[in-house]
Amino acid sequence: FGFLGPNGAGKSTTIRMLCGIITPTSGKGHVAGHDILTESEEIKLSIGYMSQKFSLYEDLTPFENIRFYLGIYDVPEEKWPERIDWVLEMARLKDVGDRTTRELPQGWRQRLALGAAILHEPQILFLDEPTSGVDPISRRNFWDLIRALAHQGVTIFVTTHYMDEAEYCDRLALIYQG
Repeated sequence: FGFLGPNGAGKSTTIRMLCGIITPTSGKGHVAGHDILTESEEIKLSIGYMSQKFSLYEDLTPFENIRFYLGIYDVPEEKWPERIDWVLEMARLKDVGDRTTRELPQGWRQRLALGAAILHEPQILFLDEPTSGVDPISRRNFWDLIRALAHQGVTIFVTTHYMDEAEYCDRLALIYQG
């Protein structure tokens, strides 16, 4: 599902309300069967979220970032080796797992952030302008990853202001001035 609109239209604000990060001033909504006004913590356990601004710790290595998020998402420790390998393979970062994240190109950091957002295998994944600031080849590769996740049954909610990215979406909503 795509949410298309220009910068400042309200895409990020809406997605942050749906993710339980900020409380709406009015209205109502449900995500994964949970009320966005009263069950925000339950929502956070059911979803993955990747913000438009880089959300990982740049002074940590990719491996360390993954381990941190495994703990945050309360993934059972016996699953850690499998999930770490999966993210490093999916993000094509196996060979750079010991470099600091700040040393990685933007597209690589975005793939790592996506991996961190889905470590706990959420049923819904919110991606807020996930390809902002990456080169065209990285954008295409990122969308290949998004489509692969969608084919595996993950519901993807993505915001974008790029018309060509909106074409990747099965369904689309437009937003302008909130």
